[in-house]
Amino acid sequence: MKYNLEKMYGLTDTVSIITGAGGGIGFETAYALGELGSTVLLIDLNKKSLGEAVEKLSAKKIKAFPIACDITDKEAVCRLMDQVKKDFGRLDHLINCAGVSHLEPAVSFDEARWDFVMNVNLKGTFLMCQQAGKIMLEQGKGRVVNFSSVRGLQGRSGDMAYSPSKGAVNMLTKSLAIEWAENNISVNAVAPTFTSTNINKNILENEEKAKWVLGRIPKNRLAELSDIASSVAFLCSPCSEFITGQILYIDGGWTAA
Repeated sequence: MKYNLEKMYGLTDTVSIITGAGGGIGFETAYALGELGSTVLLIDLNKKSLGEAVEKLSAKKIKAFPIACDITDKEAVCRLMDQVKKDFGRLDHLINCAGVSHLEPAVSFDEARWDFVMNVNLKGTFLMCQQAGKIMLEQGKGRVVNFSSVRGLQGRSGDMAYSPSKGAVNMLTKSLAIEWAENNISVNAVAPTFTSTNINKNILENEEKAKWVLGRIPKNRLAELSDIASSVAFLCSPCSEFITGQILYIDGGWTAA
């Protein structure tokens, strides 16, 4: 077999959906896939963030299109997939990056917040997989990458919704992988640890928190956005053809320690 980097990693002439793409990890993932040649469809509820994200990607000569959609609304997701099929005729990659979190002691954990976290992290991921799967099954191929977390494997105090939602995403990923394997559709998940985003900026600014977090990570640093995005790109590339049903921990050794 001859190895060709373009054929192994290139995503030219593919179409990718990335949810939660208005910023952070979602935007970086869209950038990575776009740089490798994919047309990226950015999904988010924040139209302003979407517009800014698409403007940045377009400046890099990346084909990017914004689509505002509530992934917890089945009818909205169905309309989204109908639009994608009509406008692009195919869907090669689905990246379910959108996610939310809420921490609160168990006995006072707000039910509405629990529902919100579960709806976005689990129901939204399922609905996107379900409807994207219809296109992929029809065309006989596709890649799905869901976003989990090290918290899908390990719980923590006050984490009564996020951890359970990510544990469920792990099982959803494995179940879909088994069901769709014979249809040439791979379904995997990435599971990052603490990542260098604005939401985690306070960790490194707090000496006690930084000491605890970095002490748990053998690599002695937080994950960078590029660490996550490049791993997603790998799972979308021809290189990962025989990989499905896996949870890829991008954690600097967190879960090994």
